[in-house]
Amino acid sequence: MFDKVNNPRSESLLRIYCRKIYWRIKHSIYDRASVILRKILNPEVPISDDLAYYNWLIQNHTRKADLKKMADSIDAFAYQPQISIIVPVYDTPEDFLREMIESVLSQVYPYWELCICDDASPSSHVKKILSEYAAKDSRIKVIRNTANKHISHTSNSAIEIASGEFISLLDHDDLLTPDALYEVVLLLNQHPEADMIYSDEDKILPDKSLNAAFFKPDWCPDKFLSNMYTCHLGTYRLSLVREVGGFRPGYEGSQDYDLVLRFTEKTDKIFHIPKILYHWRIHPDSTSGGSEAKPYADDAGKLALNDALSRREVDGTVTSVASLPCCYTIRYKITEYKLVSIIISVSNSASNLDRCLNSIFTQTLYPNYEVCVMENGTNNLDIQQTVNRWLKKEPNRFKFYALNATLNSSELNNYSVAQTSGNYILFLNSALQVITPEWIEALVEQVQRDSIGAAGALLLNPDDTIYHAGIIIDRKELVRYGHQQLPSTSGGYFGCVKTINNYSAVSIDCLMCRRSVFDSVGGFSVEFSQDLSGVDICLKILEKGYKNIYLPHVILYSYESARNLSNDLVARKIHQERSSFQKRWQHLLDRDPCYGNHFALKDTYYGAVIKKEY
Repeated sequence: MFDKVNNPRSESLLRIYCRKIYWRIKHSIYDRASVILRKILNPEVPISDDLAYYNWLIQNHTRKADLKKMADSIDAFAYQPQISIIVPVYDTPEDFLREMIESVLSQVYPYWELCICDDASPSSHVKKILSEYAAKDSRIKVIRNTANKHISHTSNSAIEIASGEFISLLDHDDLLTPDALYEVVLLLNQHPEADMIYSDEDKILPDKSLNAAFFKPDWCPDKFLSNMYTCHLGTYRLSLVREVGGFRPGYEGSQDYDLVLRFTEKTDKIFHIPKILYHWRIHPDSTSGGSEAKPYADDAGKLALNDALSRREVDGTVTSVASLPCCYTIRYKITEYKLVSIIISVSNSASNLDRCLNSIFTQTLYPNYEVCVMENGTNNLDIQQTVNRWLKKEPNRFKFYALNATLNSSELNNYSVAQTSGNYILFLNSALQVITPEWIEALVEQVQRDSIGAAGALLLNPDDTIYHAGIIIDRKELVRYGHQQLPSTSGGYFGCVKTINNYSAVSIDCLMCRRSVFDSVGGFSVEFSQDLSGVDICLKILEKGYKNIYLPHVILYSYESARNLSNDLVARKIHQERSSFQKRWQHLLDRDPCYGNHFALKDTYYGAVIKKEY
């Protein structure tokens, strides 16, 4: 097959291929042996094929001693509400059904009731098992539909027999962790005003191993409009569930999404427990198995979102995200095409500036914009020639300001805003190239909304890897760009790259906000420059109660090279800025509300590496 004489390169490729196979097999054997050994040493810890997640479980999985401490502390709870667990059942396999019920019976918190409605299951074992458990524990209530009425009606029937102050939703083949209800009630003792509580979750495979840990952000309303990320474990105040009418027939597959969209229109008292309390079972018939399992779920979710827009009197269009089941993009109608002032601060590269301006003027479809270029004492002849050429080409939409004084980026941006008159301000790095013709429309349709502060874009490197898809903040690195260096085709962590998401900050390289929002936070803080100035203003916007948003459908290329920090003076200044930034935003650096707090600090792309402590 491989001929040395005729094809000497083939032999070399074969050797490389065989070497790769050898190392993969060796590492696979080592990893499996490591898991087996750790399982022997840690018998209470569930197995996971994801070694990083398994290491996390070793550090964080709740042990029997922990559960005993929880049980002993319950009497100290001032508030001990009853939790009604709602389970619609239909033809559940016997082992799955028993395991689900046993996971409820094993709850540390004892004040619960299990409300089960059997949707006329044809298999005889379902009725037998449910009767058996109902006779064993008076907290288990069972009713049965006389005919199959599907999940929405069946869930409502289970809710009708609920007497708790809160309900928790549990699928008939999934599992609660033993501390699930304890953690819910612990939070309620800390925040008795809570109306909705959700937790992190993972998936349980057919071999009982755990995988796909989903560490979620705190409540992010625009992320929720992209997909129902809160999902499991979801706990809701029963009076509000009844007020919004419970589940609605016709939304099967996304009936819980429809419920929570209506529920969150009635309250903003929404809390997140950053702990895995729910194991979502993967098998061929489950929604967790992928879009092929329940393709109608995607259509039901789109219907629920369209209904939500109609109820909220919002003019928008919902589309499904390709290759991501039950993920959506909402495009909002622009109410008025107000002036957008694009502010570009020039670096020393005339070619970058020329490419940037050319992409703006040739690609942009938005009808009402101006471009304002600010030169900060560079005195670059090539840049001057480029500017003169564009002043002739675009005399009505292009403005140029040359400053003799040398200002830092924050001072320059504040000065630039004062020279413009747009209702919307768009800060743009001169090293960017516009790719999306409707880029300004997409940004404007978001920042015109009262709830939105700053909007940012997907920025790609020239090799089509990700440069920016939202900014993460933490106490070690301060500023990190999420999903950096992953391919542009990547969906990211649970679809974060391809869906609209709330972030604490977006890159100043492409950032739009309303002028009124900019003025309300006092503009840029002059003690910060470069990246920190952009993150600082985003956090000030966040502090005012606005949400910052990342838009995957606004795409630009970045040609900016890495900054040279070899100059001692520059390095010292950056160190001082970092110290000031850390003092100002310590409360957010300890826990970024828009980022799962279990990830390793070195992880810039939401990967599998997980923090040891939380």
